[in-house]
Amino acid sequence: MRLSPEQQTIIRDEVARAFGPDARVRLFGSRTDDTARGGDIDLYVEADGTPDDLLERELKLHAALQRRLGERRVDLVVHRRGSPPRSIDTHAQRTGLPL
Repeated sequence: MRLSPEQQTIIRDEVARAFGPDARVRLFGSRTDDTARGGDIDLYVEADGTPDDLLERELKLHAALQRRLGERRVDLVVHRRGSPPRSIDTHAQRTGLPL
């Protein structure tokens, strides 16, 4: 995993702040490959809420991560717990690493 322990802590803290303590977050994509270089930070978040509520929380999370992680590209995929999985949800759940 190509995130520092500090970055992992920041991500976990901000996800909990935005979505609550029951939210789950996984890192997926190129940052899970220790042999690769560069790449954006792809995060998969699974949480409870209405679609409108989750969108608002996603935007707040993105802003908080930009402030705390700096000018890194962060891509968020938010899945409403209990809703049918999309292909990106299945991929992130299968290949992602829990934070």
